[in-house]
Amino acid sequence: MGNTNVTTLHKPASAQYPIHDLISHRWSPRAFSDQPVDQATLKSLFEAARWAASAANKQPWNFIYATRENPEAFERLAAILVEANSVWAKNASVLILTVAKRGEYAGHEYTTYYELGMAVGNLVTQAVELGLATHQMGGFDKAKAIADLNIPEGYDPITVLAVGYPGNHETLPETLREREIAERTRKAQDEFVFEGSWK
Repeated sequence: MGNTNVTTLHKPASAQYPIHDLISHRWSPRAFSDQPVDQATLKSLFEAARWAASAANKQPWNFIYATRENPEAFERLAAILVEANSVWAKNASVLILTVAKRGEYAGHEYTTYYELGMAVGNLVTQAVELGLATHQMGGFDKAKAIADLNIPEGYDPITVLAVGYPGNHETLPETLREREIAERTRKAQDEFVFEGSWK
């Protein structure tokens, strides 16, 4: 079993207003232990995604995952990552590729990506509840993902998630350690929330 005695997972948000603990404690570490994630736990993550809000109940989200217990499938997913992500994400217990079915409504194609985002939001929040760490990545080769993972026409790979139990930040390359322990920051609400009209 891997090293689960880690403090880097506990970096709650410095929220200006009250928010749920599951939201406060969700962040994106890069250090993962070698403790496997069992299938029942994975099913809970995907079940949370399954119950996301969906326009006309189309549910345009899809997920391709691999665990380290299946090295061939895991390597296939890891191989689509850019090097800057691969260097740490390959240590996660699970990799998940998120895929959106392209929109069916002219002028509203973007909603499928929005809905996939909501499904992933459910998934990563459920992960916090289960003691898991998640890190979402846009840095991967989409063409390679489509070819190597047999993604059919009409579906777009959007992100890759690294999932696992938190690990020790000291195991990361030196260039990433400071980012792992740095204080979390966000824009203030008055920078992105406007009442009545844009500013």
